[in-house]
Amino acid sequence: MTKKIAFLFPGQGSQAVGMGKDLYESFAAAKNVFDTADKTLGKSITKLCFEGPDEDLKQTVNTQPSIVTMSIAALESLMSQLDIKPDYVAGHSLGEYCAMYAAGVMSLENALKAIQKRADLMGQTKGGAMAAVLNASEDALKESLKEASEVGYVDVANYNSPAQVVITGDEKAVAKAGELLLAKGARRVVPLAVSGAFHSKFMENAGHEFESFVSELELNDAKIPVVTNVDAQATTLAADFRVKMPKQIYSSVHWTQTIEKMAADGVEIFVEIGPGKVLAGLNKKIVPEAKVYNVFDKTSLDATVEALKSELVIA
Repeated sequence: MTKKIAFLFPGQGSQAVGMGKDLYESFAAAKNVFDTADKTLGKSITKLCFEGPDEDLKQTVNTQPSIVTMSIAALESLMSQLDIKPDYVAGHSLGEYCAMYAAGVMSLENALKAIQKRADLMGQTKGGAMAAVLNASEDALKESLKEASEVGYVDVANYNSPAQVVITGDEKAVAKAGELLLAKGARRVVPLAVSGAFHSKFMENAGHEFESFVSELELNDAKIPVVTNVDAQATTLAADFRVKMPKQIYSSVHWTQTIEKMAADGVEIFVEIGPGKVLAGLNKKIVPEAKVYNVFDKTSLDATVEALKSELVIA
């Protein structure tokens, strides 16, 4: 029986100056993606990725298109070295755009235009706060959010792993929830340096504006099921992506549930494609028995190609 495989794409926070440079220099497929991004977006994504500076790369309007460009460049480099079709694809927050591209839902140009529009709208939305919560029980989370909501709006932005969630909302309510969670046994609460409260009601206007942009965007049915953030469901219809894309901006990212869904359907191998190893780390906490490989530079790509050839018995 052939082993099932899924491709995963990281989200905001995984960026680093220099990302993608050796892929660009080593693979024509990667160079083509970077060149297309520069041309399509009318700014040098290549320079932002390779040279920064870090302060510029960290700005939401630059971070999102840069990570998408680098991740797709890594994907195309991998595909140029290995003829492989995953059984599922998924991406964390902005990574979902790479997953949709990988599944054939959007052309490269449209994926880049869509992520730039999303980044512009999210970057314009100010106010609110976010914090990562480590090792809190489900009950402690539920009780703390309920109690803190008397101070203001607070919700879960990301279900990252059984050991980590990210909370989002009004600054005071997020701070209050953090205090309550620590009192109820959470190991740590780490405030995040973000420009706004992503994946919260704060982003609803951005989501609604994005809706009209998406209504004009050319989308295809997916050739590979995309397990989407908003509901952790395998999605293939263009009409469903059109509804979910705006909603994703202000809804929780159900990442734990996404990985569990794929594992339950028999996925044994996950390949994280894009900068960093954040998702590989989360995977070890969600499905420790699954194998995880990374593609973020030439060395990791070469190692992953060799490993997959033996895992999947590809000549």
